[in-house]
Amino acid sequence: MTQSPESLPPLSQGDVSAVIQMAWEDRTTFETIFERTGVTEAVVIKIMRAELSSRSFKMWRARMRGRVTKHRELRSPDMKFDDRLIADHRRANC
Repeated sequence: MTQSPESLPPLSQGDVSAVIQMAWEDRTTFETIFERTGVTEAVVIKIMRAELSSRSFKMWRARMRGRVTKHRELRSPDMKFDDRLIADHRRANC
């Protein structure tokens, strides 16, 4: 099911916290965030804009631009980690 970037899905505060945590992690891809929460990259950006301070959001966006680790298809096959495993052990305190 695809989701409109204009609408935010109904998320608990714990889900929002998990999305923010995974979004800040360099190794967790947007695809993994979608698999875990059903939140697309566009909605992750909306959540980050809404939940972070303006300065923090700008810093996060600057970090994410061009970062190949945030998209599976851009990663080198030499990368020896699985972002799904990284995301599994990090859960928000609900």
